[in-house]
Amino acid sequence: MEYVVTFYTQNGAFKFQRFLKEKGIEVMLMPTPRVLSSSCGIAATFKYEGNIQGFIIEEVEGIFIKDDFEYKVVYKE
Repeated sequence: MEYVVTFYTQNGAFKFQRFLKEKGIEVMLMPTPRVLSSSCGIAATFKYEGNIQGFIIEEVEGIFIKDDFEYKVVYKE
């Protein structure tokens, strides 16, 4: 599945990127889709097929599954 993660701050996005890279997961930062959040201008996207509960760190505002041009909420604080 492809996920998009939103953050409260840009620093949080960079911290999350390092967090996933340390786990060997390829992650890319991108502009935040406006339909998801207006908090921070940076989002992260990655593909993963396992349980993502461990990816909910303090900096995460929301996690969404990207399905074509729709986003389904997995986690929203």
